[in-house]
Amino acid sequence: MMQQGHTEDTHGELHHEASDVDSGRILRFGVWFVVVLAVVYGVVWVIFGAFDRREASGSVRDFPLSAERSAMPPQPRLQMEPRQEMRALRQRDQELLTTYGWADREAGLVRIPIERAMQLTVERGLPVREPAPAAAPGGARP
Repeated sequence: MMQQGHTEDTHGELHHEASDVDSGRILRFGVWFVVVLAVVYGVVWVIFGAFDRREASGSVRDFPLSAERSAMPPQPRLQMEPRQEMRALRQRDQELLTTYGWADREAGLVRIPIERAMQLTVERGLPVREPAPAAAPGGARP
């Protein structure tokens, strides 16, 4: 529906701004874009065809580092049951901290419970270094 008083004739000749959009350049860009895509597609198709022929011929060698595969990965491995392993570790640590035993039988080192070690430390005290001899007055050393 047209509004009253507004017709095509009242505006005279209508034109667009010629400097806004160059439709020819946009069309040329689109054409070149399609051409470049076609060339890239063709190159990729040729390369994958060459890969397929090479693999079918059996001339593909194994990756050199994969030749010496072992059944198990190197240490450290993932934990299969971390909660049980943590429980066993804490139990082992608790046993070491609360029981008597040999730390190194050949060297004569024993392990004592930590509570007993703290009692002995309180009773005997910690070792103290002898104070360094005082320097002679005047900065001269003996």
